Amino acid sequence: MNKKVSVLIPAYNEEERIIDTIKGLKDVEEVDEVIVINDGSTDSTAEKARKAGAKIVNMKKNVGKGTALKEGLKYAKNDVIVFLDADVGLSSREVKKLILPVLEGEADVTIAKFPKTNVKAGFGFVKTLARKGVKYFTGNEIESVLSGQRAFKKEVLESLKTFYKGFGIEVGMTIDILKKGYKIKEVEVNMTHSVTGRNLKGFLHRGKQFWDILKVLMYKLFSKNIKE
Repeated sequence: MNKKVSVLIPAYNEEERIIDTIKGLKDVEEVDEVIVINDGSTDSTAEKARKAGAKIVNMKKNVGKGTALKEGLKYAKNDVIVFLDADVGLSSREVKKLILPVLEGEADVTIAKFPKTNVKAGFGFVKTLARKGVKYFTGNEIESVLSGQRAFKKEVLESLKTFYKGFGIEVGMTIDILKKGYKIKEVEVNMTHSVTGRNLKGFLHRGKQFWDILKVLMYKLFSKNIKE
């Protein structure tokens, strides 16, 4: 395994934060490739990301996080891959904490565990569904299952047959990785990102999350019953 890392950042209309997110990665010596998957943005996300030093993969239309990451993976050259949300800003430098356990063989996959905040977001329905879904299908409890900040050995990603669409990718991927016997480690990081509040925009976002996750879990339940 080489000691360099490729970072994949799916981005949709993130012109306000993408530059800082890329800038923070320049402090991480292990990162030598940053790929921004421009997921049909209608603003200047792609232009700003390119000027900040990232490689750009342009999707013709908005296809969702899972499909965007699957496309971006085709262009990654390194043996360790990081998935990173576009809105973490300068706190992206914290990915080093995710990278080192993978490089040092402590884990096959790491998941970022964000610090708790006092901001009131949803009522916990999405997190509960995600955690209980992972527990049901694998017997494992993963607290930060919804976190999009992850580091992987590339072989783990290449072993996955399905990249789930939309916001179901983290839950579906976590289940598949655990069932294949790979080791996942949750790592505390001092990252920040935009949080949707208890307003219409926030409820619509979490409603989409809930539906995408539910679709993944129902698909897995149906597949399990067919096999049995």
